Amino acid sequence: MPTIRLPGAGGALTPYTLPLPKPWPATSTPRKFNRVAFAAAHVVADARADVDPWLDEVLDWDATIAYRRHLWSHGFGVAEAMDTAQRGMGLGWPTALELVRRSADAARDVTGAVMFAGAGTDHLAPGDAKCVADVRAAYEMQCEAIERAGGRIILMASRALAKVARGPDDYLDVYARVLSQVKAPVILHWLGAMFDPALEGYWGHDDLDAATGVCLRVIRGSVAKVDGIKVSLLDDAREIAMRRELPAGVRMYTGDDFNFAALIGGNAEGHSDALLGIFDAIAPAASAALSALAGGDRATFDAILAPTVPLSRHLFKAPTRFYKTGVVFLAWLNGHQSHFTMLGGQQSARSIVHLAEALRLAGDANLLHDPDLAASRMRALLAVHGIDG
Repeated sequence: MPTIRLPGAGGALTPYTLPLPKPWPATSTPRKFNRVAFAAAHVVADARADVDPWLDEVLDWDATIAYRRHLWSHGFGVAEAMDTAQRGMGLGWPTALELVRRSADAARDVTGAVMFAGAGTDHLAPGDAKCVADVRAAYEMQCEAIERAGGRIILMASRALAKVARGPDDYLDVYARVLSQVKAPVILHWLGAMFDPALEGYWGHDDLDAATGVCLRVIRGSVAKVDGIKVSLLDDAREIAMRRELPAGVRMYTGDDFNFAALIGGNAEGHSDALLGIFDAIAPAASAALSALAGGDRATFDAILAPTVPLSRHLFKAPTRFYKTGVVFLAWLNGHQSHFTMLGGQQSARSIVHLAEALRLAGDANLLHDPDLAASRMRALLAVHGIDG
């Protein structure tokens, strides 16, 4: 197997031999899980587009949609146009809507494919929202457009609402009015400030206990219109406590990329379903683990996911909002795209040392299916950084 010299924290190069990949346990097709599992999917930039990459967004549509097919093939629902797709960090609303349309079209050709898409207020320029009515109208516009395109809705947190809301009552009003108009139950998304600093104080409180109370009031006030809530606070105890307070029939979708394995596995007192960015990067392993869990084999579920947790914690380490870089890096190493280029130049958001450790951890988790390809691409990236790998 190929050996490559990788840089560490002190700058020294250490040899790493990429392990021989082991095939994942066979699973039924289509895969049957006993957890609802969505993978938030990344987008593939068009590296050949003659644009200003910090300002313009052009996608490689074929590679982007092919990745959705990859996720569907492993049994996952696709959470489209979310923060994993660089929503608000390179992917603007017009391109996001086109992505939703194309993804919905592709889903029609895949038996059992599920696709929900993020509706927000990100088409508003800074200063456009003068009051909560402006935010409400923005939400309504995006929800209507996604439903018209054939998507189900994930109601994302709004930077504009966080800026103009005067307190919890404004959140209660906006969400109640928007939810009253949707055609089918939605997934709410509480994205923590570690993922997006502009969302600090969401639900009208800096105190997370008080914020949780407001969020639960939103859900209870429109329970028929809420399929579930994705909580991305990286706090497993808080997620479990909130999960216990949810009305019957409302799912807790973990967004905890630090503690997802234990939260999904659960115990006699309950479990979380999943809507995770890390599933984009670990889809084959996560699919095998979820299939084992559905078959009553908790030990295999735990054993498969155990080495993926250190990888996820590494990719999502602070500043957490840059986790997309590691997700796309691994997709490139595994041959799902021909380049390591991202919208907004975000491939530069993590250091070469960080990426080297991501390769090590992915190898240890049996997530590099072609070691020769991964080694070749990593050597090329090291060379660009002046390192002889």
